[in-house]
Amino acid sequence: MRIGFVGAGRMGRPMIGRLVTAGHTVRAVGRSAESRAALAEIGAEPVATVAEAADAAEAVVVCVFTDDQVREVCLGGSLPRAAVLIVHTTGSPATVTEIAAAAPTVEVVDAPVSGGPHNIATGELTVFLGGTDEAVRRARPVVAAYADPVLHVGPLGAGQRVKLVNNALFAAQIGLVADAVRLGGQLGVDEATLLGALPHASSGGRAVSSVAGKGAVEVFRASVGEFLRKDVAVARALVAELGGALGILDAAIDAGIPATDRN
Repeated sequence: MRIGFVGAGRMGRPMIGRLVTAGHTVRAVGRSAESRAALAEIGAEPVATVAEAADAAEAVVVCVFTDDQVREVCLGGSLPRAAVLIVHTTGSPATVTEIAAAAPTVEVVDAPVSGGPHNIATGELTVFLGGTDEAVRRARPVVAAYADPVLHVGPLGAGQRVKLVNNALFAAQIGLVADAVRLGGQLGVDEATLLGALPHASSGGRAVSSVAGKGAVEVFRASVGEFLRKDVAVARALVAELGGALGILDAAIDAGIPATDRN
C-alpha cells in the first residue's frame, strides 16, 4: 500500500519502520535534512512537505502532538481524494469530525494509541479505532503493521473518547500509586522496596509496573506529564461541555499529575 506519513517522531518513526518491514511504500515528512536522512535509513522515502507525502497515497497517517497540528496537516487541502486518513493523535473528538466534514471524499478514522515505542517495536501497540466499518476495514492493514490489539470501538470520534477515559483513569492510578508510596514511607518502607514488591501482588497493574520500571514516582510522572496534561485537559473540557463530572477520578488525577503540569 502507498502510505503518506506525517509525524516521524518518538512514536511515528518506529511505526514507519514497521510499515516498511511489512512491505508498504512509505513517503514520510522530514522537516530537516537530518530527519530525512534518518527516514531514508529505515527504508522510507523522505519528503519535505505534507503535500508530497500525501500525493497519490492510499492511506495517510498523522501522528503529531496536538489538535491544532492535526488541523494544520489535514485542513490544508493536501489530502488525496479517496484516501483513508488515520489520525493517531489523542485529542478532541470534534477535530476528526471537523476534518471529515471538510474532506468528504476522504475516509477518516480516529486511531489514538495506548503504549510506547517499545510496544510498536514488537507490534503490540493498542489502538482504538473510531469510524465507519468501511473506513476501519481500510485502515486495519496499515495499523496492523505495528498494533495488536486493534479495537473498533464505535463511530468517528469514539476512539478519542475511549482513549480520553483511558488516560484519565491512568492519571488517577498514578495519583493512587503516589499516595501509596507516601503511605509506605509513613510505615517505614522505602520507595524502591515498595515499587519492587507491588507489581507482583494483587495491587499490581499497568500503572504500578510503569512507575516501578522508572524506579520512582517523580521520575515516571516527569516522563509522561506532558502527554497526560494535554489529554486530561481535553477530557475535562469535554466532560464540562457535556455537563458531567469526573467524580472520584478528579482528585486522584490531581495527585497523579505534578503541580507544574496542571491546568
